[in-house]
Formats: sequence, structure tokens, C-alpha cells
Amino acid sequence: MKITDNILYVGVNDHKVDLFEGQYRVPNGMSYNSYVILDEKTAVMDTVDGEFGEQWLQNVEGALQGRKPDYLVIQHMEPDHSANIPLFLERYPEAQVVSTPPAFKMMNQFFTLEMGEKQVIAANGGELVLGAHKLQFVYAPMVHWPEVMMTYEAENGILFSADGFGKFGALDVEEEWTGEARRYYMGIVGKYGLQVQNVLKKAAGLGIRMICPLHGPVLRENLEYYIGLYDTWSSYRPERDGVTVAYASIYGNTRQAALYLAEELRKKGMAVSTYDLARDDMAAALADAFRYSKLVLACNTYNAGINPFMHDFIVRLVDHNYQKRTVGLIENGSWAPMAAKAMRAMLEESKEITFAEHTVTLLSAMKQENTAQLEALAEELV
Repeated sequence: MKITDNILYVGVNDHKVDLFEGQYRVPNGMSYNSYVILDEKTAVMDTVDGEFGEQWLQNVEGALQGRKPDYLVIQHMEPDHSANIPLFLERYPEAQVVSTPPAFKMMNQFFTLEMGEKQVIAANGGELVLGAHKLQFVYAPMVHWPEVMMTYEAENGILFSADGFGKFGALDVEEEWTGEARRYYMGIVGKYGLQVQNVLKKAAGLGIRMICPLHGPVLRENLEYYIGLYDTWSSYRPERDGVTVAYASIYGNTRQAALYLAEELRKKGMAVSTYDLARDDMAAALADAFRYSKLVLACNTYNAGINPFMHDFIVRLVDHNYQKRTVGLIENGSWAPMAAKAMRAMLEESKEITFAEHTVTLLSAMKQENTAQLEALAEELV
């Protein structure tokens, strides 16, 4: 696939994977992106997952059309992008590898390689001149690993953005970008909002006209939209006013209360999403919790604490820097309801959380008094 006349896509699609990073559902697969830049000297931008080494090398060979690569640029050392460094060097022993010092340290941890003069350090702000194409390196530490860099190609205004601006899903499946990009960002990058903000500030002066990520499609148009979303996500601002209702229920009583509240909110014109944390995709629930301005957690008391699925969900919220939101609580218990207290305590580490004044307590099953409490909570959230 042509990115420009002299920059070619040589990545692969993966429809074998069911869980990306061993935890994120990817029903439409994944893409592992790699690019070849043809000039007086040639550069290959990153490798792909180890399962696709030979297919990737065939793609690279086809793009090179008999030429030999001068450089392999490694922007990120996660194995889905770096696993084929040894295979590449075996096939092209004269090529040099360009990366950051922390990345070379990681290479020695992943592989046994004798780099010697093949190792070229990419300095922060430094350049690699291929001819008409000049590559400028932009360090992006902790987006989302410490060794990460992005690369700006000035001739065409292309930002090779490493894992930034990536999404779940293979490239041979058509789907809307935002939902899977949000789920990808919140799950994988979301903890590092400050670091993303720092990179966005660096990128603001680069004159970007195209973004080539390591996952997902090349972004060529409406870049303000994508960059704007990254600015919103990384500053932890809600995308819109709305409520995510996430619940964990044993016998269905807590679920009944959660869904009653959701319906009351919808009647009042609120955007609402609901998640059964035991059955629905928790990564999607996490993404919607960040998407909307308000969150309701509904949970049964369990072993003097909370349901394990709710516990897992709140741990993910806190680990990903959940903040600047209003949170409502619904609890259930047959003899000692403690879920609200436990959920509130777990969220105490989060910044700028406002708890709704109305906490709803069910005693085993939902009764008439609970409907009044739920309606009051809905009114407060609206």
C-alpha cells in the first residue's frame, strides 16, 4: 500500500489473536504496522509480531524491489513491534539499527545480538538524512513505555507515531475509528496522560499532515479531530455529558436497580451506557467511564467487601488515573451492606472525584422506597 510515492506500507493483519496483550478482546483482529522509506538510502520503520516474521519480510522485500535496506528504525520495543529484529538482521546483515539508548538496552534483554557498529543512537531532536527524506526523532517516554520515540518525516509532514493514535482491529475490516481507538487508548496508554500531553506540545510545531501509527489505519484527513480527542483523553476531560452505569450482581436485584436508574436517566434525556461487569467487555466499560462525565457503580456486598468484578473494575479505574468525574453509588446487602463504603474507599486515591449526595441502599431486593431513592439519584445526576 502506498503512503506516498516513496513510502510504502509493509505491515500485516492478525486474525489469530483473540486477546491483545493477553487481556483486550479484539474480535476484528489487530494490525501490526511497518513502513519502508525509499530514497538515496532506505529505511524500514519497525517490525511486526513474531508470528508474522516471514510474511513481513516478504512485504519488505517486495517494497525494496531488489534494494538493500540501510536502516531499521525501532520506535518501540514491545514484542508486537520488535520481535523480528533478529530475523531482519539475519536477512540484511549490513543494515544499521536506529533507536534510543533505553531501547538498545531492552534489545539486549529480549535478544542476544552483537550490534557493534550497527547500532545508531537516535538523539532526541536528532536527524537521520536519507536524501530528500529527513527523519527527526521525538522522544516520547512513557507513551507508553520508557524507550518510545516518534519520528517526523519533514518532506511529507508525516508523524510515525509509535503506539500513539493506534486502535484495535485489522486493516482489512472496516469499522468506525473512534470507539476502538478510545478503548485502545484508555486501556493501554490512559495512565500516562501527562506524558501524552508533553508529546502533543512537541508535535504542535511539526506541521503534521499525516499520522502513521503502529496499529490501525494511516490518518490522512481531519487530523484536528484525532489530535483533539487525544488532547481530551490525555487531560482526562469528559468527551460529553452522560452517565456510565456499571454493575455487578449475584441474583439480579442489584442489576434491577442499576437498569431502573439507567432508564430514569434516559427519560430525562441523558446519554447512558450500561455494563454488566461479569459479562460485558470491561475494557469497553473503562473507555465509557472516561468518555462520559458521570459514573454510577452498583454492587452487592460480598465477603464484607464488594463483588470481585466490581473490585477489578475500580482497580482499573484508579490504575488509569480516573479523575474529574461525578460518581454515584448503589449498594446491596442482606445483613450488613458495606459495598458503598468499600467502593468509595477504593476511589479515594482518584483526583477530583465528586460523590453524589444520594447513595442508594438495597436490603436484599428492590422495594418501593428504593425507586424513590433511585429517582432522586437520577435527578441529582441530571
